Amino acid sequence: MPFSGVWQSKQVAVDPSDAMGGRPDSMPASPTHLVLGTPLAGPYPDGHLIAMFGLGCYWGPEKFFWQLQGVFTTAVGFTGGHTPSPTYREVCTGLTGHNEAVRVVYDPSEVTYDDLLKVFWEIHDPTQYMRQGNDIGTQYRSEIYVYSDEQRTTAEASLQRYRRLLLGAGYSEITTTIVDAGAFHFAEESHQQYLHRNPMGYCNHGLCQVAYT
Repeated sequence: MPFSGVWQSKQVAVDPSDAMGGRPDSMPASPTHLVLGTPLAGPYPDGHLIAMFGLGCYWGPEKFFWQLQGVFTTAVGFTGGHTPSPTYREVCTGLTGHNEAVRVVYDPSEVTYDDLLKVFWEIHDPTQYMRQGNDIGTQYRSEIYVYSDEQRTTAEASLQRYRRLLLGAGYSEITTTIVDAGAFHFAEESHQQYLHRNPMGYCNHGLCQVAYT
């Protein structure tokens, strides 16, 4: 399929009338990040910003982000769908429309949004449509959720830049979607900082052979 900038989210979204019902109350979230010792759900320091990414199974990417200097806290959860406060098992059915996502709260005076995008691009394969390796399904799609026009401009420029690098290295077209950030639903507590809780746990992410810079 010819490259058209970004994929439209409607291509992967379940129809709202077919989505699972969910629940009115939010899933309980751990009050404190197990590694950083900071609150997952806030309050956050003045001047800090939020970024959110979908790039396959969220366990591995969260660890990459929490190791960055300037990241205040991270959390994993679900976004981009219709089901309120879904469970992990519900998302895995493909009937919620949600994606597995990592939410990053960061200090822009210490780490830039482009620094976060560098991690995003380099630790997954953005040319795989709704999958990462053996993980296949709508909840594994490559997606960037932007909170401002500035983030969108930076994300779009980074996509074009990395696209050229990937094509030059023999990869196929990027399938990553860039969309406005919507509601974020925290995943169950056992999923938060999963690789800290389970040091030998599953992670299919690693450094890409194509460097962003």
